[in-house]
Amino acid sequence: VDTYEGKTPALSDAQVRQLLEAPKGPTLKAKRDRAILSILFYHALRRDELCKLMVKDVHERRGVKHLRVHGKGSKLRHVPLHPASQERIDEYLQAAGHGALPWAPLFKPIRNNRRGTTDTALTTHGVYLLMKTYGRKAGITGQRFGPHAARATAATNALDAGADIAKVQEWLG
Repeated sequence: VDTYEGKTPALSDAQVRQLLEAPKGPTLKAKRDRAILSILFYHALRRDELCKLMVKDVHERRGVKHLRVHGKGSKLRHVPLHPASQERIDEYLQAAGHGALPWAPLFKPIRNNRRGTTDTALTTHGVYLLMKTYGRKAGITGQRFGPHAARATAATNALDAGADIAKVQEWLG
């Protein structure tokens, strides 16, 4: 029987730290990329879920900041926002200047040569390339390394910390 163990790698804590710190500098791109990587590793979102986020999807529920995530099969879930992610999102939105536009995509391209506009959402392919680029910078390579590795890492860490598997499945959508 073929098991699925090891198909998508879960990264070590040191590797995750390297990736989260890989976007350097005060540029808008670095701020955006730090926020994206933070959401991928702390919240285990799929690429498509990340790209569908709008500014209004960062909201408060019962006094706690949450992400409103539109998942597979039009399923909606609310994921509590990690303080580090919140800080990085706030820093990015302040620099980008679209934080007061609730219907704007949360993550936009820095420049978009194909469409000539940056008012659209970042694409799933853009997220894939972003992850691969920072993975190379952090010395993490491999055929199976990509955005899904962040999801596997977050789930593995939650289970290792004693989280109930049913809760982890619910969290992952």
